[in-house]
Amino acid sequence: MKYTQELCPIIKKQQLNKTTFSFTVKSEKAVQNMNHGQFANLKADGKTLRRPISVCEFSRDEGFIRFVFEVRGEGTEIISKKSEGEYLNILAPLGNGFEINPAERAVFVGGGIGVPPLLGSSKPYGENATVLLGFRSKDAIILADDFRANGADVRIATDDGSFGYHGFVTQLLAQRLDEAECDVIYSCGPMPMLRLVAAEAEKRGVRCMVSLEERMGCGIGACLVCACKTKAADGSVKYSHVCKNGPVFDSREVIWE
Repeated sequence: MKYTQELCPIIKKQQLNKTTFSFTVKSEKAVQNMNHGQFANLKADGKTLRRPISVCEFSRDEGFIRFVFEVRGEGTEIISKKSEGEYLNILAPLGNGFEINPAERAVFVGGGIGVPPLLGSSKPYGENATVLLGFRSKDAIILADDFRANGADVRIATDDGSFGYHGFVTQLLAQRLDEAECDVIYSCGPMPMLRLVAAEAEKRGVRCMVSLEERMGCGIGACLVCACKTKAADGSVKYSHVCKNGPVFDSREVIWE
């Protein structure tokens, strides 16, 4: 894992809804080794521990990284109050990302704040991507237009039925797989959702990559906080670390509890 610490100027800030923010920063170093699906550890002023934030999208040629995150505590609230022209202290890129093959037919399944890391990952697929997004309500929807701008077929489910399909995004996945085959599923979101996505993929015999969310301390595999149970090659149980071995895993590796 080759990462760097970098002070990055904020070149664009947007508030996407009541609690969700988008920050685009200029990067010279970290972006050069970045892959889709990786994350960064952002420093919140006055806090000892950094906050892990997934990379929404990036461009090596243009030298930018975009982060989309939800305010969930003091650290993310401090970061959210930064303004354009100020700097973010980032440690990146961290973890292992998705394996991208734009020639394949791909389905992306995102839930809530698990949606952002799928934006950059789906972009190379263009019209070969079906993007299924799940949110609590219409007010919580983010990035749908960004996915459409990349050429993807975007379908949205809301828990309360205020927009799109009334139900869970995993139900949309079953519908999509009934319509036509796909080569791979990429998913990020709450653990219960990922468990159902993995089960659907296994039932259909479709390769599935999941990006897991766990509480983290260091982000580089030193503190061992973000352990999760996975299967070794011989079928035995082992502990992997989301920050170092993930956050992306083959769904068949994960022991779903």
